[in-house]
Amino acid sequence: MAYQCFDVSLADGIAHIVMNRPEVRNNMNPAFWEELPQIVREIDADAQARVIVMSSTGPHFCGGIDISMFGSDAPDDAAANPHGKRQRGLKFLDTVKRMQDSLSVLEQCRLPVLVAIQGGCIGGGVDLATAADMRYATADAFVTIYETKIGMTADVGTFPRIVKLIPEGIVRELAYTGRRMPAAEALNVGLVNRVFDDHEAMLDGVMDVAREIAANAPLAVHGCKRAISYARDHSTQDGLDWIGLWNASNLHPEEIQEAMQARAEKRPADFADLPKRRA
Repeated sequence: MAYQCFDVSLADGIAHIVMNRPEVRNNMNPAFWEELPQIVREIDADAQARVIVMSSTGPHFCGGIDISMFGSDAPDDAAANPHGKRQRGLKFLDTVKRMQDSLSVLEQCRLPVLVAIQGGCIGGGVDLATAADMRYATADAFVTIYETKIGMTADVGTFPRIVKLIPEGIVRELAYTGRRMPAAEALNVGLVNRVFDDHEAMLDGVMDVAREIAANAPLAVHGCKRAISYARDHSTQDGLDWIGLWNASNLHPEEIQEAMQARAEKRPADFADLPKRRA
């Protein structure tokens, strides 16, 4: 299927989603918000991939939300809808919720999602990157919560997520100033896992990580993602209780035996894939 904002491929258990509009810095136009959740849900439901890599083209990873989406609506026809002005706030809230949900699919997806960032990760690009499991960057990459610079408060997911990834004081500085955080600093505070010299080296490195993930048992990797996300949002005791219940229903001796036998025979393990489900 052809998409306006993305190219999608699948090989060796790795689904690769590429933002393909470098001429506009891969900004997030209306089609972006429709296509991304559709793509991720279909990859998840099909259960042929074991990991997702997201990257982009051109000098910048993502220029943020298409500025045209901030334009004021045409004045409501008072005769047709005398209460239109009072409804605008709720209409805007509905739009924001749809956009939030479009990025939350990365977190809700059963597969790990790795994001490869080159150049600018700006505004809404930060919302996207922080919804992924891991982030990698080129040496020239930078992150900026740019919404503050244009009179907005970031509202599509940055703050609830980034504050759990890096120290709160750093988050506040980035938010209040809108300054650029360079890749070296992002690595130092733990926002990105690794920094590479250039785009090609980064993609090679990220694909190496993806292949290592894809070689593991999908059921176990999915359990790890669920357990880590649950532990992040709950107390230690709640996390311990949850993982105990998870393993009580999802620990499969056959998978353990296959892993050990494959290691002894020096061959790739034949693990069960995730079950297919409705997109």
